[in-house]
Amino acid sequence: MAGNRTFTMIKPDAVKDGHTGSILKMIEAAGFRIVALKLTHLTSERAGQFYEVHKERPFYKDLCAYMSSGAIVAAILEKENAVADFRKLIGATNPAQAEEGTIRKLFAKSLEANAVHGSDSDENAEIEGNFYFARTDKY
Repeated sequence: MAGNRTFTMIKPDAVKDGHTGSILKMIEAAGFRIVALKLTHLTSERAGQFYEVHKERPFYKDLCAYMSSGAIVAAILEKENAVADFRKLIGATNPAQAEEGTIRKLFAKSLEANAVHGSDSDENAEIEGNFYFARTDKY
């Protein structure tokens, strides 16, 4: 997935509020091709596995509870310079600091409920994509 692929997930707050279609439309309008897409509901244990890198952080337990509170949409996206371009499209983690027109500015409720996740590196995009999609899937 290096270079031209990234991973995203639409978080429980945005799915619950009915923003999945609008977010996917923005992603495609920005030139990304969706190569894998999955609606799923994480268990607390599975959320803990995904966010294990944050295990020692004070927000870890709340993050796992939030991410297992409802359905999420996981996706692998393709485009040249995918990671950097997608990070720009989603905006700052804190929606109050996100640029106008970004996904988080439009759909996030708070720092915690910030609508979407986007991989921060090519390496993490591959790791995170493989967490949600079997390597035997064709995408």
